Amino acid sequence: MKRAGVLPLAALLLASLACVVASATPTVLQVVPTLESAVSPATPAAAPSSPAPSGQAGAAADLVALYQQVDPGVVTIWTFASTGGTQGTTVPIGQGSGFVIDTQGHIVTNQHVVADAETIEVDFPSGMRVWAQVLGTDLDSDLAVLKVDVSAGQLIPLPLGNSDLVRVGETVFAIGNPFGLSGTMTSGIVSAIGRTLDSERASPGGQPFTSGDIIQTDAAINPGNSGGPLINLRGEVIGVNRSIRTESYTVSGDAANSGVGFAIPINIVKRVVPSLIETGHYDYPYLGISSLSESTLNLTTLEQLDLPADTVGIYVTCVTDGGPADQAGMRGAGSCESSDLLPGGDLIVAIDGHPLETFNDLISYLVSSTQVGQKIVVTVEREGERTDLTLTVAARP
Repeated sequence: MKRAGVLPLAALLLASLACVVASATPTVLQVVPTLESAVSPATPAAAPSSPAPSGQAGAAADLVALYQQVDPGVVTIWTFASTGGTQGTTVPIGQGSGFVIDTQGHIVTNQHVVADAETIEVDFPSGMRVWAQVLGTDLDSDLAVLKVDVSAGQLIPLPLGNSDLVRVGETVFAIGNPFGLSGTMTSGIVSAIGRTLDSERASPGGQPFTSGDIIQTDAAINPGNSGGPLINLRGEVIGVNRSIRTESYTVSGDAANSGVGFAIPINIVKRVVPSLIETGHYDYPYLGISSLSESTLNLTTLEQLDLPADTVGIYVTCVTDGGPADQAGMRGAGSCESSDLLPGGDLIVAIDGHPLETFNDLISYLVSSTQVGQKIVVTVEREGERTDLTLTVAARP
């Protein structure tokens, strides 16, 4: 949820959360078991015979029929809080989107949509309005699970796809409630995969943790779309719309779509949501390192670090004292309190024999293939030689 005063006045590029903050009046349009074992979608996702793009088999689908199939499972979420006055008035403070994942009343949305809410209202396309409770939230992935007390016959769960099969160029659709306009469908393509975004939670050193495997799309996403589904041509959810990057704003000060939107991949949802339902939280794997981003590992940087021009891998800038990487003997280039760029850090090139080229590769592998307490072998390049370090994955502190 974009809070008042968060957006800077300067026209800087930034990732803006794609939900709306309401005014004082409601008229303003402003591991873990897999999810398949926890929910039962109404329409099971068809398993492709080969790793083809996740939605291309239905490229000739009737888009009207697609909308009619998916829209009943997409909801509007209103959040309310007390004004704190003597009258004890409760007013809407924000609005976003969500979608039904099973017939037990579980609804997925973004954590930032329901943050700071005292009460939550869920509006269905059928006209039904119900109160909801928050079962769990995850600041790292920006996910939340709501529970509504509704009979199974009134719920239309959406089938969940496989974000590992998503390919750049395939057609996608966002369905949600931009600016409070419920049931809005926009279309576009997958512009990129494997993006990273800052987590909603900071590390002990003060820097934000990282969310990986993010899907980038040019389908129009605007304030109010947060938490809604990103759909492929089969009608499967492949992502949860989270934020946009923009330097454009509406007359009311909201961030406006610029064709660069981001969605949480559905495979992350499948890992996180069952834990949120069961325990209210999810423990992310943690190594205790900081690294250069892919965009900063350019020729100038490589020369400064005395690394070859064809270097690929995750350059460790610092290692957190007492963390798993520190205990395994991994070397950082300097202090975690310093921003100086220094040579001498380990270059991570593989985990358990799985090659890694970017920081997103590292985050993706940790989240999808490891769990807290698991021992892994991290291969690093150090002083021209490869060294294997065995460490035990911890939970993010």
